[in-house]
Amino acid sequence: MTTPIDPTDPTDMVAFNKNVIDEFRANDGKVDGVFEEGTVALLHHVGVRSGVERVNPLGYFTDGERIFVVASFGGSDANPAWYNNLLAHPRTNVEIGSDTIPVTARELTGAERDERFAKIADTMPMFGDYQRRTTRVIPVIELVRD
Repeated sequence: MTTPIDPTDPTDMVAFNKNVIDEFRANDGKVDGVFEEGTVALLHHVGVRSGVERVNPLGYFTDGERIFVVASFGGSDANPAWYNNLLAHPRTNVEIGSDTIPVTARELTGAERDERFAKIADTMPMFGDYQRRTTRVIPVIELVRD
């Protein structure tokens, strides 16, 4: 039995992300493990304080040509670092399959956010569970193709 990844432990997450990224790039966007059942993208973002480009594997959702990611952080009371980085530097790239797509991040708000989050939670109920674990409103980000 494998030990679960602790999302609050940076050393766990760095190793986990590196393995997922390597597998993603070696297999044209296909990965096993926690992402096997869904769709995974590699989101590029620039650190607010460090200025260093980073890459995070994330589940993503589509509606036609539209691409969405959720800053759930497993239902933590804090937003993931990539979310804050995207707010500061919204123009970026996302890797989907073997394609790298230039995008601009746009946070959904109000009724638009609520409707999209409900659709995502219907598809992947764990996101509804994450929202119930925290008092923050979990952000939904659209990655608008440039």
